[in-house]
Amino acid sequence: MDSILRILRTLDRLVASSLLAILLVGSHLVLPAETYGQARLYTRAVEFDFFDWTMDAIGVQLGQASLTTPAYFNADAQRQIVSDYLRLMDQILQDEASLELIYADPSIADPQAASADLRARLAEAYARQEQLAPLAEAVLAGQMSALLADLDLTTLGQPLPPVAFHMTRLPYHLVISPRDRIAQDAAISLLPDLPLDQQIAVEERVAAALNVSTLVVPVGGIGSYPTMIMRTSSLQWLAEVIAHEWIHNWLSLRPLGFNYDKTPELRTMNETTASIAGTEISALFLRRYYPDLAAAYGLETVNAPAAPIPPGGFPRPVFDFQREMHATRVHVDELLAEGKIEEAEAYMEMRRQVFWEHGYHIRKLNQAYFAFYGAYADTPIGPAGEDPVGPAVRALRAQSASLTDFLKTIAAMSSFEELQKAVSP
Repeated sequence: MDSILRILRTLDRLVASSLLAILLVGSHLVLPAETYGQARLYTRAVEFDFFDWTMDAIGVQLGQASLTTPAYFNADAQRQIVSDYLRLMDQILQDEASLELIYADPSIADPQAASADLRARLAEAYARQEQLAPLAEAVLAGQMSALLADLDLTTLGQPLPPVAFHMTRLPYHLVISPRDRIAQDAAISLLPDLPLDQQIAVEERVAAALNVSTLVVPVGGIGSYPTMIMRTSSLQWLAEVIAHEWIHNWLSLRPLGFNYDKTPELRTMNETTASIAGTEISALFLRRYYPDLAAAYGLETVNAPAAPIPPGGFPRPVFDFQREMHATRVHVDELLAEGKIEEAEAYMEMRRQVFWEHGYHIRKLNQAYFAFYGAYADTPIGPAGEDPVGPAVRALRAQSASLTDFLKTIAAMSSFEELQKAVSP
């Protein structure tokens, strides 16, 4: 009887989730109609179908609910399920990369034959992944739900919307910005397997037709419902993105999320809030459920020289990516404010080559690049430049008694002016 009641409760939550999905899918992807509509004349053939993906993902969630298998495993067994999944995903990602190299190698006359054993191993791994992924997702969702409940981010004792995600290949985003300023006017999701040459072709067609700056970028997660999470073998990164995207859905039911695309400032407030929360919740998640990994992930990383120092050579200055990108953005903003569009674009290309020489292989550095990456302003320096929104969000977090207080305060805001007033001395 207890198991039947648990199944019914889970199904009840998932029915509610299905209704929420209609409201939440792509909820923070509302875009300026004119730019979006014009750009879609060139992207329709290669666009990602969110509706079909969402219906399939809800089917997976219902399948998980009908099994309720993770509930029968103890904590150690649940951790083992997640560990087995991550090891399997690491093997898959490495084998996929090896397969791509075989097909790209001009010295291999018959890549089909050369990759036969590898493709067979991948087929077995994919079959195993289909069995293991739903269990791992259910375990992680249950653990994250319990943590969110302890943080008092629930309604009637349950996270709303319920934590629901699916690890999958993610679509690319075509980001569109005006050339005379940095602002995301539109973002259109493209097929996840779109080849690079076709990505570039789409960028160029839209840029030429609309006289805009364009860039196709990969994303780590999308706040549809269930949320889309990129395949990875990193538990720290996985927990961070699960939390980040759930925060987006939680905000979507509140003023800050309602107004995601109303202004560039509100978009940055949303993204920076989700980034701050994702980082903090991920750290709590690892310490609680995977303490052996928490210590390893806690090690700080440092920038290293792009090439070994020759014997007897002087140490080279460390190239600080974030600081250099910050300086680049500041100067680009200055040039654009003066109306020097071509000069700004030439400067960004010059700086791209500098980044490339230091090991940061940026394919295109332009207004669209900064419009996308600059919205994630959870660190003091980086592609956001001197944009005041990020510092204001971070100031609110610093003066809040807890992460929960911070989230509930900023979630109720519907303008940047409210945030400025909240952090004013």
